[in-house]
Amino acid sequence: MDAIIDFLNTVFWGYVLIYGLLAIGIYFTLRLRFIQVVHFPEMLRSVLRADDTDKSGITPFQALCTSLASRVGTGNIAGVAVAMVLGGPGAIFWMWMVACVGMATAFAESTLAQLYKVKDDQGRYRGGPAFYISAGLKAPWAGAIFSVCLILSFGLVFNAVQANSIADAMEGAFGLPKLATGLAVAALSGVIIFGGIAAIARTAEIVVPFMAAGYVGLALYALVVNIGEVPGMLSLIVRSAFGLEPAVGGVAGSVAAAMLNGVKRGLFSNEAGMGSAPNIAAVATPDPHHPVSQGFVQSLGVFIDTIVICTATALLILLSGVFQQNTGLTGTQLTQAALEVHIGWAGRYFVAVAIFFFAFTSIIGNYSYAEGALVFLGHGHTAGIMVLRLALLAMVVWGSLQSVSTVFNAADASMGLMASINLVAIVLLSGVVARLTRDYLKKRKAGEEPMFLASEMPDLTEGVDKSIWTRR
Repeated sequence: MDAIIDFLNTVFWGYVLIYGLLAIGIYFTLRLRFIQVVHFPEMLRSVLRADDTDKSGITPFQALCTSLASRVGTGNIAGVAVAMVLGGPGAIFWMWMVACVGMATAFAESTLAQLYKVKDDQGRYRGGPAFYISAGLKAPWAGAIFSVCLILSFGLVFNAVQANSIADAMEGAFGLPKLATGLAVAALSGVIIFGGIAAIARTAEIVVPFMAAGYVGLALYALVVNIGEVPGMLSLIVRSAFGLEPAVGGVAGSVAAAMLNGVKRGLFSNEAGMGSAPNIAAVATPDPHHPVSQGFVQSLGVFIDTIVICTATALLILLSGVFQQNTGLTGTQLTQAALEVHIGWAGRYFVAVAIFFFAFTSIIGNYSYAEGALVFLGHGHTAGIMVLRLALLAMVVWGSLQSVSTVFNAADASMGLMASINLVAIVLLSGVVARLTRDYLKKRKAGEEPMFLASEMPDLTEGVDKSIWTRR
């Protein structure tokens, strides 16, 4: 099994996804005419509005926060540090580039998730890649494979990884036993996930802005205190990306190393194209009532995750001078050492608390994706949901105690297959995305409120629940 899993991970993460995610991000950027840049203000407009007349879904802001709950995890603290140690400061530049094209990919997959969403037995919106693969491509078998992979990776094993990060951080900073931490996280997670998607969305709406604002606020403090050095640090990142800087922090200025590690960490962090965030994007009630509106919202999520939060970590590390000293530290330890320079002994504890919030919100965000996949597989009844919730809580406790590489590598392979299926699907459905985008922008340009009506595009809406897309 180890040999098979390692082979699959080499194929997926060494070739298919690294190049595939980049290529498809560039493809959608060009096909949609740089929509993530030209129409950036539309992202802010879409996320700040809310239709309170449709109780079947959650608000766009709640959908953004829930997707950020999953996106913003330990990778934003430890992953950025690892990328810099392996690829130099230039890795951050390539993370930015990945995010820029990834915003177009996130736009496309979330627009499709909105178009093909359905209502479950209780009248709540459900959707995601499995649904648009099944209805849009007439391939329910591929949707089923996608759903199983999503449940295994995001619903179960990755939550064990997040719990492991929390337990390590709490033990290192406060001396708390790992089992106690695991049980506490499981109990807290249970309180929220047993309340369903609505409870998760309400929690994310409160915790995620607080979490992100606190972390970015600390970075801004460091920027203000060291304002004279900031231009030099930004210049260092750009120069290192192109091999124009000598070795920094013991890392040679290799363009290939900077690009490879920046691309990898960027893709893992923002999840654009992975097929995860569309599961919550479909649950939202968009305002304006158009699939493209939620595409803009989730595109903004990629921007916040990488351009804002990952950059905050990078600047905290560079401005501290710890990285340049070649201390041999990496991951969470490097970020902790950097913060100790900025705020003293409290830095170590701040990172532990930040990891708790970042990883905890990832657990509840990941669960929301898995629940949608379970609904697609026809097991969204009470018994099926209960089994999923109990399995997740068990994985949280287990993950806090140990790290078994085979299981985690299997999750990587599962996510690799899931993402590969999703990438093929969104390319095959790219014509649908392009038509919806033109319709939205045409109406906006004409001064109209963009509203999508299934009756206006009968050739496009085969497999779409037309009762959702009617005049309101």
